[in-house]
Amino acid sequence: MGEQGGGGGSDDDPQKIKRIAAAAYDYDNDSRWASYWENVLVPPHMASHPDLIGHFKRKFYKRYIDPDFVVEAMSTGSSGATSSQSSGPTRRSSTPPSSDNASRTRDTGSSTQSARNATSRPFDRRSIHFSVNSWVILVGLVAILPIVPPHIFHKAYRLALLGTICSSFYSLYTVHGKPRAWNLTALQPWFQGILGTKEFIRLVYCLIFITSHLHIKFALIPVLIWALEHVGKYLRRNFSRSNLYRKYLEDPCLWIDSNASTLGIMTSHAEIALGLLLILSLLSWHRNIIHTFMYWQLLKLMYHSPATAGYHQSAWTKIGRTVNPYLNRYAPFLSRPVSAVQRWWFR
Repeated sequence: MGEQGGGGGSDDDPQKIKRIAAAAYDYDNDSRWASYWENVLVPPHMASHPDLIGHFKRKFYKRYIDPDFVVEAMSTGSSGATSSQSSGPTRRSSTPPSSDNASRTRDTGSSTQSARNATSRPFDRRSIHFSVNSWVILVGLVAILPIVPPHIFHKAYRLALLGTICSSFYSLYTVHGKPRAWNLTALQPWFQGILGTKEFIRLVYCLIFITSHLHIKFALIPVLIWALEHVGKYLRRNFSRSNLYRKYLEDPCLWIDSNASTLGIMTSHAEIALGLLLILSLLSWHRNIIHTFMYWQLLKLMYHSPATAGYHQSAWTKIGRTVNPYLNRYAPFLSRPVSAVQRWWFR
């Protein structure tokens, strides 16, 4: 027995070192951790649970830092088992054996049921999220087809935006919950917590375009990319052993996962191009000054938000390198208005 225990300890030494390294890793300064945690669907009452956060940090460490790190499964009924064990001795000392067995059976059944409910709830939530994003892909593809009649395009366009609104709102509620109270004191910190998240940006993006009388097919490009990213992650996580997935969907899902940066660049370029299109629309009869101003405020948020800043700052830097020489050469009188806009933008 002693030799077996000693051998097991020596075999576990590498994993013990990896666990220490995973616990000491600086997750807060890794931008990938913020993006990873935002896409994790957990019940609102468990979002701040240290054991749950630690478990997903270890999964993040395995995925991005050390693939050889072994992450142990998290016991969903551990808290229920602990509470039943702590109250067990007093119950056994005051009851006969038959009632003790009955109470143990009752406790086991209740803890099993609670564990089953705990594991089924997140799966149901992920399934709902996956279904909504699949619906967004379907109606979005219908909307961007050039042969679709106008009335079908308008319906599919609005349904795709509405589906993304529901998906983003659902993610915000799942991750951040609702405010403790409906007053300014409770709403302000809650709103500050969601302000820079991807879900909030997507929610505002779709609200701007669904309330506008302009129906721009180009606006569906970011929506479709967001939905494809989520559906690809869900399929890889839940259907990797399916023959149908391996035959038809594995390569597209792997491409989506391995080209996340390319998709992020495409999304940022499409979002900036939409802002320029809205400015050009101010010269037409379909102009909407309020929606244009709101969208440029959103672009400013995208530029400063950690979730999207990398792609947007890179895109705007390229635009500045291309446009500034022409402005300085052919339109030097615009230098003062451009400087005023830049001060507002960087404020």
